[in-house]
Amino acid sequence: MQIQNVLAQMRALAQSGRVETVAPIAEVKEGRGMNDDFAAKLRDAIRDVNAIQQESTTLQTRFELGDKEVGLPQVMVAMNRASIAFEATNQVRNRLLSAYQEVMSMQV
Repeated sequence: MQIQNVLAQMRALAQSGRVETVAPIAEVKEGRGMNDDFAAKLRDAIRDVNAIQQESTTLQTRFELGDKEVGLPQVMVAMNRASIAFEATNQVRNRLLSAYQEVMSMQV
């Protein structure tokens, strides 16, 4: 995982006491696109999970109303898919939160 590699490098730098040179402002501004990409990917992933959950809810409602085109196995698969997607999203959130807390607790 890339997060683990970054954290390992940060720990190694913190333990060695070595200070890296600061990047020029132009490089920092150019690197800003990566943050935008990450935010966009995270936003898209959350929207996908939301769409999966809405699809599951729609199938459940259609089944409960007696729609002949929706079967119980289809509803169960959709519900499990939504549950797994939500759990995966929750795990990613937990990992990001713990990484953030670890970075914030580091001494500069």
